Amino acid sequence: MVKKLKLLRANGSFEYYEPGNTASFEIPAKKFQSRTAFSAAHVVCDPLAVACPLGNPQIHWEDTLSYRRYLWSMGLSVAEAMDTAQRGMGLSWEGAKELIRRSSAEANAVGGRIACGAGTDHLIPNRKYSMEQIMEAYEEQCAFIEEQGSQIILMASRALAANAKGPEDYSRVYSHILSQVSQPVILHWLGDMFDPSLTGYWGHNNLDDAMEVCLNIIWENQDKVDGIKISLLDADKEIAMRRRLPEAVKMYTGDDFNYPELIRGDDHGFSHALLGIFDAIAPAAAAALTALDQDDVNTYESILEKTVPLSRHIFQTPTYSYKTGIVFMAYLNGHQNHFRMINGAESARSIAHLSELFVLADQAGLLIDPDLAAERMKLVLKLAGIE
Repeated sequence: MVKKLKLLRANGSFEYYEPGNTASFEIPAKKFQSRTAFSAAHVVCDPLAVACPLGNPQIHWEDTLSYRRYLWSMGLSVAEAMDTAQRGMGLSWEGAKELIRRSSAEANAVGGRIACGAGTDHLIPNRKYSMEQIMEAYEEQCAFIEEQGSQIILMASRALAANAKGPEDYSRVYSHILSQVSQPVILHWLGDMFDPSLTGYWGHNNLDDAMEVCLNIIWENQDKVDGIKISLLDADKEIAMRRRLPEAVKMYTGDDFNYPELIRGDDHGFSHALLGIFDAIAPAAAAALTALDQDDVNTYESILEKTVPLSRHIFQTPTYSYKTGIVFMAYLNGHQNHFRMINGAESARSIAHLSELFVLADQAGLLIDPDLAAERMKLVLKLAGIE
């Protein structure tokens, strides 16, 4: 029997809360037909590893791969070694290589779709690089991913943002890399709220000017572009760009604030999905997309609208700390038996933040077993000195 929990609220006061809003979601029997839906997946650290979690973080491989099998079982595709997996924020390229290798093999074994992030993060930070060196770095990672049989997600590059002299350098680098890949890739435009190092990407601080550069690259290389994922948390900008893409190029929303309306679309088109929040709300996302396949827009909206307050909370400023909430959800729902993260990122959110997350997850029907979730929440509260 679930007992009331003493939760810390944002104003510093305490409030008793009793969870129990368990929802039952229809899990699809087949892959989605009307939308492509990627979940960017988190990694599970090994809490018993003796290595330093900051300098040499260790991944618990079975739990990490098990979570990917769970996502595939929901009908979702997996976007691997991305920001949600703490790429560049605890997960190095060497760690990402092993993750990509293992996850790609697992995808092949279970028939799941996977796409993996290729970037330039093995370059040393804060060092000057030529465009040729940045292209070589991209080529190295792209080649490795293609060797594993995975689709490439061409991630935004911190090195390119730091060294490009203007839009022409972005055009040069991207056009070269796209000419080298064997299969169409997903481009990735990550806003500076997710990574401040990417401020001014595409050679402009103004988003409209930056969009022009990106669109020109896509039109000039459209046969090598499956789609583009943008994470700007600006629905109007995404819709404007979506309407200007070549017909065969998909828009993958990365907007964790406005995803229901963007995926639903309008008379002029819709967005597919490549979202970090789908890691945390996988059952709801799967049920909603199944309803959309059946043209049941009312059910689609009624399911996802309940998840938006949770997502907006998880992705609140500083947005890049959202990974803590994603892993906390996995812990509450029994997908891992600890709340530890590589790089010690479990400490990136306050107890008040986690308390509110617990309430919002329950209200969305996303606590699979409220008794288990309450017991685990109680342990986290106790560690913070709340009896």
